[in-house]
Amino acid sequence: RRALLLNRVKAGTGSRAAASATSAGRSHLQALSFRAARGLRAGASLSSSDQAPSSEERDEAEGMAALGVLKSSEGDAHPLGPSPKIKTNGRTTGVNFAVVSEHATAMKLCVAFESNPNVVREFEMTRSEQPGFGGNGGSTSGVFHVLLHNVPQARAFAASLRDPHAANKGDNKLLYGVRVSGEGGWETLHRWDEGKIMMDPYAPLVHGRRVFGQRDEAERFVEGRGSAFWGTFDFDCEDLNAFDWGENYARPETPLKDSVIYEMSVRLFTADASSGLPEDVRGTFEGVRRKIPHLKQLGVTCVELLPIFEYDEMEFQRSPNPRDHMVNVWGYSHMNFFAPMSRFGSGGAGATQAAVEFKRLVKDLHDSGIEVVLDVVYNHTAEGGDTNPYMLSFRGIDSAVYYMQDPESYDQMLNYSGCGNTVNANHPVVTTLILDSLRHWVEEYHVDGFRFDLASALCRDTRGEPLEDPPLIRAISKDPTLSKVKLISEPWDCGGLYQVGSFPNWDIWAEWNGKYRDDVRCFIKGDPGMKSAFATRIAGSADLYNYNKRKPFHSINFVIAHDGFTLNDLVSYNEKHNEENGERSRDGSNDNFSWNCGAEGAAAPEAVRQLRVRQRKNFHLALMVSQGTPMVLMGDEYGRSTEGNNNTYGLDRRMNYFRWDQLEEDAPTADFFRFYSSLIHFRRRSPLLGRADFLTTRDITWHESNWKNDESCFLSFTLHGDSLGESSMYVAFNAHGYWVDNALPKPSHGKKWHRVVDTNLPSPKDIDCEATRMIEGANYNIAPYSALLLIEK
Repeated sequence: RRALLLNRVKAGTGSRAAASATSAGRSHLQALSFRAARGLRAGASLSSSDQAPSSEERDEAEGMAALGVLKSSEGDAHPLGPSPKIKTNGRTTGVNFAVVSEHATAMKLCVAFESNPNVVREFEMTRSEQPGFGGNGGSTSGVFHVLLHNVPQARAFAASLRDPHAANKGDNKLLYGVRVSGEGGWETLHRWDEGKIMMDPYAPLVHGRRVFGQRDEAERFVEGRGSAFWGTFDFDCEDLNAFDWGENYARPETPLKDSVIYEMSVRLFTADASSGLPEDVRGTFEGVRRKIPHLKQLGVTCVELLPIFEYDEMEFQRSPNPRDHMVNVWGYSHMNFFAPMSRFGSGGAGATQAAVEFKRLVKDLHDSGIEVVLDVVYNHTAEGGDTNPYMLSFRGIDSAVYYMQDPESYDQMLNYSGCGNTVNANHPVVTTLILDSLRHWVEEYHVDGFRFDLASALCRDTRGEPLEDPPLIRAISKDPTLSKVKLISEPWDCGGLYQVGSFPNWDIWAEWNGKYRDDVRCFIKGDPGMKSAFATRIAGSADLYNYNKRKPFHSINFVIAHDGFTLNDLVSYNEKHNEENGERSRDGSNDNFSWNCGAEGAAAPEAVRQLRVRQRKNFHLALMVSQGTPMVLMGDEYGRSTEGNNNTYGLDRRMNYFRWDQLEEDAPTADFFRFYSSLIHFRRRSPLLGRADFLTTRDITWHESNWKNDESCFLSFTLHGDSLGESSMYVAFNAHGYWVDNALPKPSHGKKWHRVVDTNLPSPKDIDCEATRMIEGANYNIAPYSALLLIEK
């Protein structure tokens, strides 16, 4: 009976599909469709001896009726992904699909509708051999392609079967994926799975669950296999494709030397109820947009967003395991390189709305003078290793192309990411994919740059050997679009390749300076023998970057980043406390160079708490007076704590959220925020900080006569302003546990030293950017674990 029903539906849709190709036949098609669907519901097409169809049969019959409206032809091999091919009366009626697979023998396009995703129709795709991958024109690969016709008519038909009034709303997305087959089983480098539909790596949008961290029927979750995610698109949405950037819109284009970067998570920034936002806006792009005034008040010039490409935040819950209580809030587990995270859209409105809201966020940030850098993860994907694979896209389309593998190993997937797999970034097909993705984010979403997670993994060949001249990095550096945006590498990976100061850079890449973090932490907490290293980092790390045409600002200086202690926890814990992560606290870094100031954890005597506040100020002052580009972490401006957990990637709870109530309602917190933000604004106004070139003896004087004294934890220096027409600046750090009666250098003729910062003083005396307090005498007594900044006036 089911087969008879489906056949009758299919037979009744063929002629209507042809008629639907023209605008004139569209209304007639819809009328026939409504009557056909209603007839099916009433059992009109069944013989009198048959029973009425079940709801499942009706769903499948209606789905096939709508999908039957679609027709196919061969299509083209370019561009990759879905692309609007045919327009009729301003609407996209024909969509071309093209997917690369070097080793597949066959591929089918699988399509369904958002209103009925359980009913799928398949179309054979044609294979063509195409050259030009990797940007060198010399590599060819197989591209499978097909052109679908009558897309809006089929969408309208499918929507009308569920709601006769929805026929013209256009919000019933066509979902698509591919079913791929090839030769060779898991004993080879291939991972074919004809039983699962794979997502197109070039999908511009992704359809999955609607609300962050909440399962729903649409994802069709199966324990062990995971959730279903579809590629989708919306070529006719004016809000998205004809987005109004504004008549006077312009990108800030802040030079790197003048930048102050704010690393932040979209989810964590506004997820807490204390954000004051409606529940369906918390933890979204729109939530961040509404908090732009805070970023302006803070003074940062750039937000570096933790990953916002589509990912499965519930990946840890695919099957029972010690981490199945966790929800991925950091997002370092992409399944796609083109689509904004759909659940970062407000109100669970889906992929298109999320993309529109991300554009609004970028626009409003730019209008406020704030740039947007994306933290991008091209070194691995969410698909895991061979022991616990999550087949979503790349692995089932061509695992031998997309991943580094060792055919001689039992676990063939090479793992330089620490996440089970490593993307084969320097294969020409994958290089092209990454380049296209990066251009997409710059051109479509107007982002200002990228921070490349574990970028050293992108400097390896197919078998994992390091490359001196990695094709991907070279191609990015020479690209006319990408070479003009901010490019920041995390210059190490989990396979031991550490390239701080030596990352392939073409004189335009900046680097996360991990040595800056470690040396500054060690000196400020009073470790012996760190004075020379601290001075080198303060002065711009010339030992690492002063070669070729590299500059001090190519050093991204940071004390705190997302993976590690917060600033508050750095001065409150000697040991990590990661028990909540389910790995017996074996995860997270053990090399934190932290000091709890005398007591472990939040509960501490008053003297310890006051010392901790001083140390937080000392770290911030060191960062702001250093040559190079400073980066700070979300929440450090008020003292955010994650209770000693230094690896909170999977904790979607209040202890990990930005606490707006603490920022706005606690007086000591407000005092610290004043210090923190004032110092950022002071740096931005001072030409002596953030120089374009490395310091010379004309620019700086070190007031030090015995650099080899390992017991000395005191350092002072003067930044001279003569060559810039500016007043000179004196800075001193005392990391001893006792007072230092320090002789001040003689100021310029006719001038006196005036105090800007003394981290030992209570608020508001701890910082005075107008420097109203003149220093009498030739000495200044500097308190234990404190720092001083003076300027000439």
